[in-house]
Amino acid sequence: MTLTQLRYVIAIADTHSMNEAARTLFIAQPSLSQAVRELEAEIGITLFNRNNRGVRITPDGKEFLGYARQVVEQYRLVEDRYIEKRGSKKKFSVSMQHYTFAVKAFVEMVKQFGMDEYEFAVHETKTYEVIEDVKSFRSEIGILYINDFNHAVLTKLFQESELEFHEILKCGIYVYMWKGHPLAGKEEITLEELDEYPCLSFEQGTNNSFYFAEEVLSTYAYKRLIKANDRATLLNLMVGLNGYTLCSGIICESLNGSDYCAVRLKSDEVMTIGYLKRKGTAISPLGQKYLEEIGKFRESVL
Repeated sequence: MTLTQLRYVIAIADTHSMNEAARTLFIAQPSLSQAVRELEAEIGITLFNRNNRGVRITPDGKEFLGYARQVVEQYRLVEDRYIEKRGSKKKFSVSMQHYTFAVKAFVEMVKQFGMDEYEFAVHETKTYEVIEDVKSFRSEIGILYINDFNHAVLTKLFQESELEFHEILKCGIYVYMWKGHPLAGKEEITLEELDEYPCLSFEQGTNNSFYFAEEVLSTYAYKRLIKANDRATLLNLMVGLNGYTLCSGIICESLNGSDYCAVRLKSDEVMTIGYLKRKGTAISPLGQKYLEEIGKFRESVL
């Protein structure tokens, strides 16, 4: 087994095509296929199922891919640390639930480091994918929350994925809504008062368990519930339908504008927002700066 073979497997998994992977790797397709067959024979498992429509990774292959990404990423970090490569860019990627303040922290970090020497990526995505991104080294850091309800399930998943969760801040629960909402002027809102308005929730795809919901109180029997895939759509639904969602109460007007507000929900629920990292790996200077920026929002908790 070689580092080159691991890179081949990752390229095939990312492109879902032998031909496309060969093109991106600048090698002949028969040579790529032969290298993968030799690797499969060596490790005794089938990594890909091949058909006329391309290649699909097997369950065994998916598990192997996670380890392959770890090895390749660790090698890249060693190269960055000990082998100077003129012209190459250092990379930083973060995955997060749909938190505007987490995006704002990313913006501030990029401004300070600049983009001449660094390549950045930000993934605002589903809860399970945040975990998978950090596990597979797609992202160095993942931002999500835990509370009393999901703590046991998510903590077990973190442990199985060899991840660590570190607290950033604790906060109460707030109702995020359009300033034109009939309840926007109240100091505190009850769930019963919200019954006549649609609750807006982020769709979690195939992992649509209550434990993966981005909004607390996910098991509450909402009379009206609308799911959406992105934050922009949720903001539109707030204005068009007087919808609302539940959040941390941290508002970033510089990104979302001044047309929205957060009102305290009458509830004893507390959410702990924190970051995920791989066990046994050091956080890069970029990652440390990002966490420093996101930590500044402790003072913004309402």
